[in-house]
Parts: sequence; structure tokens; C-alpha cells
Amino acid sequence: MPSLIDLRRRIRAVKNTQQITKAMKMVAASKLRRAQERMMAARPYTTLIRLVLANVAVRVDPALHPLLAVREPRPESKTLVIVITADKGLCGSFNTNVIKAAGAYLLELTGPAALGLVGRKGRDFFARRGFAVLFERVGIFQQPRFEHAQDVAKEAMAAFLSGEVDRVVLVYNEFKSVMTQRVVVDQMLPIERAEIEQESPTATRGAAPGEGYLPVEYLYEPSAQEILDKMLPRYVEAQVARAMLESNAAFFAAQMTAMDTATKNSGDMIADLTLYMNKVRQAAITREIIEVVSGAEAL
Repeated sequence: MPSLIDLRRRIRAVKNTQQITKAMKMVAASKLRRAQERMMAARPYTTLIRLVLANVAVRVDPALHPLLAVREPRPESKTLVIVITADKGLCGSFNTNVIKAAGAYLLELTGPAALGLVGRKGRDFFARRGFAVLFERVGIFQQPRFEHAQDVAKEAMAAFLSGEVDRVVLVYNEFKSVMTQRVVVDQMLPIERAEIEQESPTATRGAAPGEGYLPVEYLYEPSAQEILDKMLPRYVEAQVARAMLESNAAFFAAQMTAMDTATKNSGDMIADLTLYMNKVRQAAITREIIEVVSGAEAL
């Protein structure tokens, strides 16, 4: 049975931990508000550029730009999987869910794969296990900027255009609510024509992909090639930027929830330890009284 001093020390340690988790929850809540504002501000831009691209790309030859052309599957086809995790922990299963989803996707691949790791937790996990890493970026979530997304997008497009990889996939946590984050596995390159056709606002409701479109023609000034050369890289950069902002907001939401749970569990542990300490003290007092009474009766 532990002594009263040991129990008091343990209660004091749990109270100190509770103060830390409570402070971390407040900090995460403050950062979540700013991260959520940035994420919500970026969503209309990424949605609009996707719709604009859908209107244009659905009516052009996919061979007009290499980012639109789907390559024939080959035994040696390599897939670049960009895994976006956090730089820190103490966020529940946030990082674990992304790593598990990326690992499951890698197991399903029939060909070789390379990894692009954004975030220290994903880098530490996959680098220690001998996976082929094409590039890595850590420490960018302290002050995430659009330049960071451009850097990652340029790495991905360079590998795709050079033929080093035939497909680029994003794996990240999408922010749904403070309590919910959804792991997304999304193919970024090549830009799938089926998705573009399904999202085209000119499609007739109920029509199959590629059918039921209004006979709209576009005049390009400058040429369609030049427009796609500008739009498609910007589209890829926007997709990476949105994934990073979604992941950043989801991380702070997960951390706030985890710290709130830890604070509540600390309170429950303090109550249990206090009750146990009172029982131990009461047992000690009872034993001393019995000893005094027994001694008095012996005299």
C-alpha cells in the first residue's frame, strides 16, 4: 500500500499535468480559429479554379497538355504518394490515421512507389522503415504559406513530367468539424478526365460522364496551350495548398479535442486518487486508535 506522501506527490503531479493540458487546449483553440479562417478563405478559390478548369479541359484534347493525359499502365509504373502529417504529436489519432491510410494504399499498389513526406511525424515513421523518399518538408506548419505548397507542387509536377512517376496521390486529413477529421486519398496527377466531366457545371443532370453536355465552344486568346500551361500548374498548387490548410486546421481541432479529453481524465484521476488517499489515511487513523485502545486495556 503506498504511503500518504507518495499519494500526495502523485496527486500533485497529475494536477500539474492537468494545468499543462488545459493550457495546450486553449492554445490549440486559438490557433484553430485562425487556421479555420485561412482554410475557409481558400476553399472558394480551389473550388472555383476546379470548376473553371472543368469547363475548359472537358472540351480539349487530353494530349494537349501532359498533366491531362492519362498514361498507359506499365509494370514499372511508379506512384508518388504525398503524405501530409503534422510536425507535432499530442493530437490523438490524427497522425496515426493518415499513416495507416498511406500504408494501406501502398500495400494495394501493384507497382513501385515513392513518397513525398510533408510533416515530421510522417517523415519519422516512413524514413525509419526504409521507404523510398523522393522529397520531404518538415517545420512548415509553424507558419504555413502558399510558397510551401508551390514548392511541394513543383516537386510533384517535375517528377511527373519527367516520367519518373506516372501518378501522384495526396493523402491528408480533411477538416470536417472540430470533432471529426476525414482521411482523404485523392489522385492529383494526372488530372482525371472523368472527375472533370462529372464536375462540369454544364452537364445535364442524370447524364453519364461525357454525355449530355451543352454544345458550347470557346475561343482561346491566347491559345489553348498557353492557357493550360498557366492554369494546370496553378490548379495543382491550389490542390496542395488546400490539402495543407485542411490538414493544419484538422490538426489543431484534433489537438484541442485530445487535450480536452486529457484534462477531463486528469480530473477523474485526481478524484480517484483523493478518494484512495482518504481511505488510506482513515485506515491509518483507525489502526492507531485500535493500538491505543489495546494498549490501554493491557495496562
